[in-house]
Amino acid sequence: MFNVAIDGPAGAGKSTIAKAAAKELGFIYVDTGALYRAIALNAARNNALDSTEKVIALLDSTDVKLGFSEDGTQCVYLNGEDVSSLIRTPEISMGASKVSAIPEVRAFLLELQRSIARENNVIMDGRDIASVVLPDAQCKIFLFASPECRAERRYKELVEKGEDVKYEDVLADVNQRDWQDSHREIAPLKPTEESVMADTSKLTLDESIQYIINIIKEAL
Repeated sequence: MFNVAIDGPAGAGKSTIAKAAAKELGFIYVDTGALYRAIALNAARNNALDSTEKVIALLDSTDVKLGFSEDGTQCVYLNGEDVSSLIRTPEISMGASKVSAIPEVRAFLLELQRSIARENNVIMDGRDIASVVLPDAQCKIFLFASPECRAERRYKELVEKGEDVKYEDVLADVNQRDWQDSHREIAPLKPTEESVMADTSKLTLDESIQYIINIIKEAL
């Protein structure tokens, strides 16, 4: 099986780009962030987000699975419920960053991620895919863009959804998330020595997708 590991900070467009690249190449796309979001949603529903002990205690009764619709769209199931749309709120984004710093949560999801990669040609994205989850991936990419660029993209996205937000607040969120992800003790966000550094700050979405596809094709 051929595995592609894409890491990078929040808002770099990893999911959108990886999804499009996977479709083009006939690979399965695995959004690992969605798994952590599902854990965060479960914690939020049980008023446990602020307690590491409570989050860990919930794992025994938590079932997280990935499913794929006929068109290849990834669906996330939490205890049998499709929560794909419920895990995309700002609260759950921050919650995902919190729970992903818990070693027990990472261990809980690790085998699920690896088993999918063993059985399929995958493009998997996250924060520590190349370094921890799929260290033997044949293609490793660190996808990034400047914080200002990522905040601008996110701001436009939220405004289009009709949300009342300020660019400065979105930028502050991006910077806070970056700090959390790069300073955590367990699997901090950083490129590996083998990672191809891919800066999409000055590229359009279509250009970014083609850029990543070209890197993968070269590795193939």
